[in-house]
Amino acid sequence: MAGRPHVLEEVCHRRERDIGCEVAILPWGATEPHNLHLPFGTDTYQARRVAEEASRIAANRGARVMVLPAVPFGANAQQLATPLTINLDPSTQAQILQNVVESLEHHGTGKLLVLNGHGGNDFKQIVRELQPHNSVFICCTNWWTILDSSGYFEEPGDHAGELETSVMLHLRPDLVRPLSQSGEGKENQFRLKGLREGVAWAPRDWASVTDDTGVGNPREANPEKGARFFSEVCQTLADFIVELSEADLLDLYEPVGSDI
Repeated sequence: MAGRPHVLEEVCHRRERDIGCEVAILPWGATEPHNLHLPFGTDTYQARRVAEEASRIAANRGARVMVLPAVPFGANAQQLATPLTINLDPSTQAQILQNVVESLEHHGTGKLLVLNGHGGNDFKQIVRELQPHNSVFICCTNWWTILDSSGYFEEPGDHAGELETSVMLHLRPDLVRPLSQSGEGKENQFRLKGLREGVAWAPRDWASVTDDTGVGNPREANPEKGARFFSEVCQTLADFIVELSEADLLDLYEPVGSDI
């Protein structure tokens, strides 16, 4: 069979018509610089590949899952000082997600997982607004937070640091420039103590935070670390996809006191 049967961009109409889909996975990335050594498409590459591998594992275990084409643009209003960063406002993201959900609902796909690859994206409030108006069950996750990354990396970093660099060295080493050419990913902190310590939150103006667009030193990254983290994230996510595929949407909650 030509094409992977769990990747919508690669399947033909006959296959999808005959088998259908219970769970759709929507990878959502961004187009923005990642320090001086990673490509603008890093977030999209990673979200897509995690979705594809986790879905492959889940499909082999019987899940009826399909990976949708990735959305390559994210919420990047605070990074627009860097040329060719592409921004989607959260309200635009909400409209896109609503249209995707409506399409899935029309075709009888009952469950959607939004697999986020960009720290500036936040789908929780969008899902809260959409869910009451659609029969499709919607959930979301950030692929890099599925596991505790501190057990895999010395300094995971916040953006283009050791974690992302290691994963890209595993997935697309041809797109990673030598780490000797990367910036150190130093982060300028807010002067306000409350913002530094999490008493309150405000979006960061990226041009004021970092000189090289990175936050986190990538120099200790290597493909072995990336391969291990990627593999174990995909295994964990595959477990959830299988569970989601088998779930009865009319019976999602365990009674109080049950053993789960």
